[in-house]
Amino acid sequence: MNKPLPPPDDYDENPEWTEEDFAKARPASEVLPPEVVALLVRRRGPQRAPTKAPVTLRLDPDVLAKFRATGPGWQSRMNEVLRNAAI
Repeated sequence: MNKPLPPPDDYDENPEWTEEDFAKARPASEVLPPEVVALLVRRRGPQRAPTKAPVTLRLDPDVLAKFRATGPGWQSRMNEVLRNAAI
């Protein structure tokens, strides 16, 4: 059986931050060693050869909703549909 959770007032290990807490806070890069910060920061390197061009495109809301509803990777699928339609 599951043990019931204590009331929210009993969560002392994770108290809500006050304005004073926010004022004292410092970025990780100021308080952690550089080798630890390097593990936390993930940056993508430059592309070898840019393969796509950024554009602004106005689409009907229903078209956009249909592609977004297909889940992650919808931009690539839309690109494929446009490629097939153009060729």
